[in-house]
Amino acid sequence: MMNKFSLFLVLFLTFAFFGCEKKIVTDLHEVHWDRDMCARCVMVVSDRKHAAQVINPADGRSYMFDDIGCWVLWAQEEKIKWEDRAVIWITDGNSGEWIDARTAFYDTQNITPMAYGFKAHKNKEDIKDGEEIIAYGEARRRILKIGK
Repeated sequence: MMNKFSLFLVLFLTFAFFGCEKKIVTDLHEVHWDRDMCARCVMVVSDRKHAAQVINPADGRSYMFDDIGCWVLWAQEEKIKWEDRAVIWITDGNSGEWIDARTAFYDTQNITPMAYGFKAHKNKEDIKDGEEIIAYGEARRRILKIGK
């Protein structure tokens, strides 16, 4: 009888421990416009058409940026080891909707908070005819070149 009770107690405690394990959230975290500050330049994030939020997938911590350029340069300057795994949200430059920065389409001639000039779009068709359209990787490469 005691062995069954001990086994039950061990199993119960094991399940209770793993059931309380903290889940890492990589969904968009709540944004406090005009209060959250850019992790790189410490400017208040208020432009709802160029903001980015980056989440560390290992611990779920989020970082706000007023411009995609600040994220790219911050990741390099701080030697962020999880950069390739980061969950990157960015606002669509037309609608303000939060979208995946890695799958977004970017045009290149915009006035942005830190003057990097890249505006994200959910759909390629939302970019005006004749404007250059690039992917996240190319935007990142150009930002790193500008930042040197």
